[in-house]
Amino acid sequence: MDTIVGTYECKVDAKGRLLLPAPLKKQLASSLQNGFVLKRSVFQPCLELYPMQEWVLMTEKISKLNRFVKKNNDFIRRFTAGVKIVEIDALGRLLVPKDLVLFANISKEVVFSSAINIVEIWDKDLYEKSIGDEEIDFADLAEEVMGNINDNDYGIS
Repeated sequence: MDTIVGTYECKVDAKGRLLLPAPLKKQLASSLQNGFVLKRSVFQPCLELYPMQEWVLMTEKISKLNRFVKKNNDFIRRFTAGVKIVEIDALGRLLVPKDLVLFANISKEVVFSSAINIVEIWDKDLYEKSIGDEEIDFADLAEEVMGNINDNDYGIS
């Protein structure tokens, strides 16, 4: 798994194309040949860009679900709703299909935000709103999610 790092802004052209910022394109260089999967986020009004190798790992996990269990079948259908295979063109642009532009409320400016092994694509205003959400106390969230991890090899305790 390659780790993707950074938050980058760019503008959307009239056709829904996004020019990947150079540092992000460089990090994704090993994935350019295999392509990407673009999908709706499960929890947020944003899109998720999976390098194909990451998508394959995700679908391997999901394929283990028993489709004769209704909740599993419903999950699979909703998780894969709107999924598109996309490529970065020779100029470094990503074309976002119209249905996904509408889902994520993408207007003129977007934010590419690294999420460990995938990239989230947000409308800039929605991104700013999500990270500034007053209802979520990040210190409490960090303690709840990471507080019980004890990994002395990396200094986290």
